[in-house]
Amino acid sequence: MSKSRLYHEKELSWLAFNERVLQEAEDKRNPLIERMRFLDIYSNNLDEFYKVRFADVKRRILINEERGSAIVTRHLLKHIQSKVAKQEQEFDMLYNSLLLEMAHNQIFLINERQISPRQQIWLRQYFQEHLRQYITPIIINSDTNLVEFLKDDYTYLAVEIINGDNVQYALLEIPSDKVARFVNLPPEMPKRRKCIVLIDNIIRYTLDELFKSFFDYDQLNAYSMKMTRDAEYDIATEMESSLIEIMSSTLKQRLTAEPVRFVYQREMPNEMVSVLRAKLGLSNNDSVIAGGRYHNFKDFIEFSNAGNKNLLNKPFIRLRHRWFDNFRNGFDTIRDRDILLYYPYYTFEHTLELLRQSSFDPNVLSIKINIYRVAKDSRIIDSVIHAAHNGKKVTVVVELQARFDEEANIYWAKRLTAAGVHVIFSAPGLKIHAKLFLISRMEKGQIMRYAHVGTGNFNEKTARLYTDYSLLTANADITNEVRRVFSFIENPYRPVTFDNLMVSPQNTRIKINALIDQEISNAQSGLSSGIILKINNLVDKEITDKLYDASNAGVKIRLLIRGMCSLVTGQPGYSENIQVTSIIDRFLEHDRVYVFVNAGNEKVFISSADWMTRNIDYRIEVAVQLIDSRLKQLVLKILDLQFNDTVKARYVDKDLKNNYVTSDSKCKIRAQLAVYEYLKSLETSKTML
Repeated sequence: MSKSRLYHEKELSWLAFNERVLQEAEDKRNPLIERMRFLDIYSNNLDEFYKVRFADVKRRILINEERGSAIVTRHLLKHIQSKVAKQEQEFDMLYNSLLLEMAHNQIFLINERQISPRQQIWLRQYFQEHLRQYITPIIINSDTNLVEFLKDDYTYLAVEIINGDNVQYALLEIPSDKVARFVNLPPEMPKRRKCIVLIDNIIRYTLDELFKSFFDYDQLNAYSMKMTRDAEYDIATEMESSLIEIMSSTLKQRLTAEPVRFVYQREMPNEMVSVLRAKLGLSNNDSVIAGGRYHNFKDFIEFSNAGNKNLLNKPFIRLRHRWFDNFRNGFDTIRDRDILLYYPYYTFEHTLELLRQSSFDPNVLSIKINIYRVAKDSRIIDSVIHAAHNGKKVTVVVELQARFDEEANIYWAKRLTAAGVHVIFSAPGLKIHAKLFLISRMEKGQIMRYAHVGTGNFNEKTARLYTDYSLLTANADITNEVRRVFSFIENPYRPVTFDNLMVSPQNTRIKINALIDQEISNAQSGLSSGIILKINNLVDKEITDKLYDASNAGVKIRLLIRGMCSLVTGQPGYSENIQVTSIIDRFLEHDRVYVFVNAGNEKVFISSADWMTRNIDYRIEVAVQLIDSRLKQLVLKILDLQFNDTVKARYVDKDLKNNYVTSDSKCKIRAQLAVYEYLKSLETSKTML
């Protein structure tokens, strides 16, 4: 195998991941409405892919062209475009198939040509009362600058106004941010038949209402389209500007950034396509895709169930960790023993309640917390503001560079500052991705500290959708180092050391390399060895090479990777002892766990960091080793269930084919359900980990 083929291109690996999402929309074992929602996830993922990864490839082509070395990157671009085109065809076929299945369940998603006379009257009234005020046609002429006008990833209707031989074009924005995308029509006979229409089609049906007052025409035709912009921006560095002002300024760049993708309804006339392409300044390096009738499937996550309950996943009751019920407050609980919560199986309420208690507990002296992405109506923010009002010393680290959450975090920073909270930011270019808080409390004349180290954000919404670990501990070895992390955040260029934590960019790479080297040494010495890794992405080449070295030394390596994986399995001389699988299911597998067999005395870490160069060298990330043997065994048991999934797991093979893991056993294991049942059994048993 040549050196150049030791790594999957991360962009192609990412597209393979999104193909696994599309497989979930196809999987008939999933309830029908949930399958529709997987179309939403696929579509939303692809939008972000173009904003970030495709845009990066485009920039690399421009840079390499100046150096005369763009051939390889251009080949990658063509491969990406070919792969996306194939997936989009599968998407359209799958969407039409799901429409038929919904019809079999008496749910009809209809268009403007399928509405009944009674519905026509109702829709015109609905348009007048709910839609018209949000729609202002933009007439395209020689002076129209679409790059400045069009909003990123909004759906538009491109309208063809035909009057004899004269043709004009106009654009209408679909106001799905102001009006629900789906409208339930009044029931008709038979009454069990449910009809739903997209506002796109209401607007198509009422085009004459928009244009008849000022235009003469023989015919109006509407075709859907959307445009995606490059999401990168340059961080301005004016010395006299605050970081909030700098980020506010750089966000404006995103609003007018160059388009990288144009998707249009394939029935759109060629002349209209040419006009729009020219107005958007699209080049051969950009992606121009003829697609279906509808765009922005991200709105389909809100698709309501108009049918039977079996069209949705069965709800389940989130677990309470019963140890919290044994003590009068959260501090007594955590001081008694380390607590490990695994979301979304456990409720996020334990963490929210601990911070709420901290906000008014007279013994609490200070709270430090870092936020990366928080919920829209964040109770976390409320608690720290209440704490400041109650005289606590509160420090909140706000990550203004959290992609696509910058604007929200600017808002939070201003609100926190106004409430008297000490707000600090990361240095430009050094994102803070760690998931930490530290509460200092006076107990019996001494300061006692309580820490949270986790794998996911302090976000009530994602805690119901993502799998993530939260460690709550009063262990002084850990809490002292968490305090040191906050000091490092405030003074990132001051020398600092950590013994119990992996902290990027300080020591993570060094520690990971040392742990892998130890497994290699153990294997060569005949001792038990092995590496188990569960992360979102593995694309760092140095660590990938290190795993190849370990495999060649006989170390058995099992990887569970949700997203991108540059490592190529099944290659003689490189990866014969490495197996990579991926689970896509009801919940997004988001937690990061590193396990090193260590001659039988396993070292188990939970972490905020994926094995990507940016997470290891250019972000502040934290991993913590689980010291409590009960918690180690808990995580190892959960990993065992996940690595034995025979329902939702796929192999990530050398060809990125996404074949399902199968088993001859009649007993199938669906890891997410099995994990829930396992944790539930712990909470109801007499003994507990």
